[in-house]
Amino acid sequence: MNREKWMMLINKAPWAYKLVKKNIKYPTKEEQLEAVRQNGFSIWDIYNPDKDVQLTAVNKYGYSIQYIRDPDKDVQLAAINKHRFSIQFIHNPDKDVLLVANELNIDYSDYYRDPDTFHLNIKYPTKELQLKAVRQSGHDIQFIRDPDRDVQLAAVSRSGLSIQWIYHPDKDVQLAAVKQDCDSIQYIHDPDKEVVIDYLLKACPDLLRNPEYDLVWEG
Repeated sequence: MNREKWMMLINKAPWAYKLVKKNIKYPTKEEQLEAVRQNGFSIWDIYNPDKDVQLTAVNKYGYSIQYIRDPDKDVQLAAINKHRFSIQFIHNPDKDVLLVANELNIDYSDYYRDPDTFHLNIKYPTKELQLKAVRQSGHDIQFIRDPDRDVQLAAVSRSGLSIQWIYHPDKDVQLAAVKQDCDSIQYIHDPDKEVVIDYLLKACPDLLRNPEYDLVWEG
């Protein structure tokens, strides 16, 4: 498929670019910077954005950090200084970032306020409590540090979008999330190829019946 056909596919299934791991919509850094200057959330259309693009995105809109894989300390600080509650989307905040968050008096939850207890499961200390919580609300996994695979699967089976709170989910967790809600792929930074295909089959099955759409990058 050439770029034109990939763009047609992306118009129907925005996350299709994750299959080939190429910047189809914004191929050059200049285009990427212009896109995130206009809308910080445009970073979700960019595969592996460099630090300049990341900083520009979070300085425009702090919450765009949720679409950045493993943001460094500078990007984390820029995000919470722009929108303080964006810390909820930082899986492993730097300790200095937690200290700044404390100074900003972020009241997202007690879980985020104390740098010394950040890595402890205070709200749900046992696996049984964790499973009970995520079976009721998948998004409660955000309050669980380093949830094990059973907890992850229970959460995404309840709500696919809860995968946004899971750090580097494995293939099975990705598949379960996309099965529950195909739009959950937006929060999977490096999805398995099978997961992207599953998403595409749900998002644009008619288009994929066309043999011209072979999902192979020509460039």
